Amino acid sequence: MEQPPRRLWELCLPLQEPSLYTVKAILILDNDGDRLFAKYYDDTYPTVKEQKAFEKNIFNKTHRTDSEIALLEGLTVVYKSSIDLYFYVIGSSYENELMLMAVLNCLFDSLSQMLRKNVEKRALLENMEGLFLAADEIVDGGVILESDPQQVLHRVAVRVSGPHLSPPLHMCPGSF
Repeated sequence: MEQPPRRLWELCLPLQEPSLYTVKAILILDNDGDRLFAKYYDDTYPTVKEQKAFEKNIFNKTHRTDSEIALLEGLTVVYKSSIDLYFYVIGSSYENELMLMAVLNCLFDSLSQMLRKNVEKRALLENMEGLFLAADEIVDGGVILESDPQQVLHRVAVRVSGPHLSPPLHMCPGSF
C-alpha cells in the first residue's frame, strides 16, 4: 500500500511539543544598550558574559528601527522603547509573537502606571523593587502568569504594603 505524499511544510518543520515555558528572558536596556534589568528563564545564555553579548547584539539590531518584532539568533524578540529605555521579551523562534507581545505590554503598562506615565531611566532606577515584583507577577520561571496590568498592580501593591501597611499612593490606580 502506497503512502500519500507528504506536504512540504510537514517535512520542513519538526513537531514541537506544547509547553507552558514560553518566555526565555525579559530585558530592559538603557539608550546605550547597558543592562538595567535582565531576567533569564533558561540556560540559552548561561554566563553573564554570554548574556551581555546577546544584549548588545539585540540592542544593535533594534535600537534604530520602529519595528516591534525581530528574529535573532534563533529567537523571537518583541520590543518597544520609551524615552531612554528599551524593553524586550524573548521567546523561542516557534513561540507565538502575540503572547510575547502581551507580556511586553503588560510589563510596560504596569510600569507606566507605577511610575505615573514617566517611564524613563531615572524613575525606573528609583522604583526597581516595583519592577522586580511586577516581572515576578507576570512571568515565573518562563511561564506566563498574568497579562492584565491592573491585576499586576493590585498584586504588587499587596506585596509591597504587607498585611499591616497601606500601599504607597503611586501604586494605587486612580490615586491623587
